[in-house]
Amino acid sequence: MDISVVIPLYNEAESLPELTAWIERVMAENNFSYEILFINDGSTDDSWEVINTLAERNPAIKGVSFRRNYGKSPALNTGFRHAKGDVVITMDADLQDSPDEIPGLYRMITEERYDLVSGWKQKRYDPLSKTIPTKLFNATARKVSGIHNLHDFNCGLKAYRNKVVKHIEVYGDMHRYIPYLAKNAGFNRIGEKVVHHQARKYGKTKFGLDRFVNGYLDLATLWFTGKFGAKPMHFFGLLGSLMFILGFIAVAIVGLTKLYNMHAGNHYTLVTDSPYFYLSLVMMILGTQLFLTGFIGELVVRNSTRRNSYEIESELNITD
Repeated sequence: MDISVVIPLYNEAESLPELTAWIERVMAENNFSYEILFINDGSTDDSWEVINTLAERNPAIKGVSFRRNYGKSPALNTGFRHAKGDVVITMDADLQDSPDEIPGLYRMITEERYDLVSGWKQKRYDPLSKTIPTKLFNATARKVSGIHNLHDFNCGLKAYRNKVVKHIEVYGDMHRYIPYLAKNAGFNRIGEKVVHHQARKYGKTKFGLDRFVNGYLDLATLWFTGKFGAKPMHFFGLLGSLMFILGFIAVAIVGLTKLYNMHAGNHYTLVTDSPYFYLSLVMMILGTQLFLTGFIGELVVRNSTRRNSYEIESELNITD
């Protein structure tokens, strides 16, 4: 099968017939073999009934319906598990992503040998309250992830080589950082394609401004787990040791200063009267706690069943 189109949706009953007809036309014009996977994320409207009706006339249409709303990341992860096409295309169900982009995305994966291609909605039909935070968000994501050629990490229109989606796990709200997840899994050929963005035709957006706050927190999580997830002592142990050493030096300076003043006959105060003494103690305590946190993290990693799980590209003359 050439293409699997994975479409997560929540309350998009009005747009589904038009979107499906559009995808079918594109596939027929390009003679692609395909499947359309609708992931109904606990919709409260007639979305699931519409999907069933569409599937009755086209066996290429498949669907999964969640009992309640879990979010876009679980929906995408479920779609990825079921996708069988050589190339997996994701798009939103609100008609803001154009299916006419599918042939170009497919060629970039199959002919230009990209692992992942992300759409870039260079001209957007969104209000400034959404576009300005999006630009700041993407600039931060480029800096932290090291993927400098992407302008829009969160674009719903993306194409993947099938093995990419089988080797990443999208959870929480990590759909915003799928290129970063792919990079951490060893898929470094990540490209971008300028795509057409259309104004929403039906319904209203499902995302609020809180996604930007959550997005930065998720980015910090990905950065930390990618860099120190398998070796937490390298972060907590180093930071804790530095804080303990600095605190110990500070305590020693406070004590030696008092001893010097006593020996020289100068006026001196009790060590416990100095605020620096207490700050030093706090640093030593925090340093010890951070070091122990790293040690506990190492014990957790040591007992993990995935501690020696590595992504193997290929093998030659290997027998078990």
